[in-house]
Amino acid sequence: MALVTSTVPPALRRKRRRERARTLAFLSPWLVGFGFFFLYPLVSTVYFSFMHYDGFSAPTFAGLRNWDYVFTDYPSFWKGLGNTLWLVVVMVSLRVVFGLGIGMLITRVKSGAGFFRTAFYLPYLAPPVAATMAFAFLLNPGTGPVNHLLGELGLPQPGWFTDPSWSKPALTMLALWGIGDLMVIFMAALLDVPAEQYEAAELDGAGSFQRFRYVTLPNISPIVVFAVVTGVIQTMQYYTQAIVAGKVASGVIGGSGQQFEPGYPHGSTWTLPQMVYNLGFQRFDTGSACVVAVILFALSMAFTSILLRRKSGFMNED
Repeated sequence: MALVTSTVPPALRRKRRRERARTLAFLSPWLVGFGFFFLYPLVSTVYFSFMHYDGFSAPTFAGLRNWDYVFTDYPSFWKGLGNTLWLVVVMVSLRVVFGLGIGMLITRVKSGAGFFRTAFYLPYLAPPVAATMAFAFLLNPGTGPVNHLLGELGLPQPGWFTDPSWSKPALTMLALWGIGDLMVIFMAALLDVPAEQYEAAELDGAGSFQRFRYVTLPNISPIVVFAVVTGVIQTMQYYTQAIVAGKVASGVIGGSGQQFEPGYPHGSTWTLPQMVYNLGFQRFDTGSACVVAVILFALSMAFTSILLRRKSGFMNED
């Protein structure tokens, strides 16, 4: 059998090499950033999850002992996993629905739209620590104005951040208060929906719900997917608001020597990111902290993959 030899002219091969080199040169800033700030930390996290490492002595191979400890012996893992998944499902869903609803209302306001847009967006600019502390004081069951108003109206007065059954709903209320980011994104998408499609739907006798279902939602579905995916990723990293709310509600705002129950009250605000901090920086168990970090990454990738694979169910085919 005769050997097949390459018939590509040398000049063409040199041109292709120059094009590949130019492409790599343009991609090099992204490749360097991806390698140093994503790929290297990810590989290192997986590596240390199989090592015994306290941050001071040299790491030694531990096999699956870190994984076994996190899944079977670490007392708060399943509690933190359940809380994190609750926040992902409930908080992200309500934020998307609430942000879309507020955006639709403001786009229909005839006058004063600028005022309402600013009023709803300003809370998003508040620093997370300050906003959480303010919310904790407002919802204080003994002295907070919210419970005082509920009492005046004869309504139940929840314990909010001091009650395990109300702490996560209170954190969800805090997240809904800072809905300005999603509101602005949804407003931009809603204003981009072609007006002639609404006119055609009205001529066909479509009501408000039909216009939303068959005109609005198909046009803004890519933005809905974006909001859900980014919301899931952010909520899987939920740390600051939960720990600050627990500290304020328990009376441990600052100072050395004060005892604080992580996830106060009774572990109801305990999340996986808090677990990473507790294991890695308080117990100096870097290997187990890396196990939780790998689980967080895997869950985030799983949620994102499922959402993107099922996007055809609520996105335009065009």
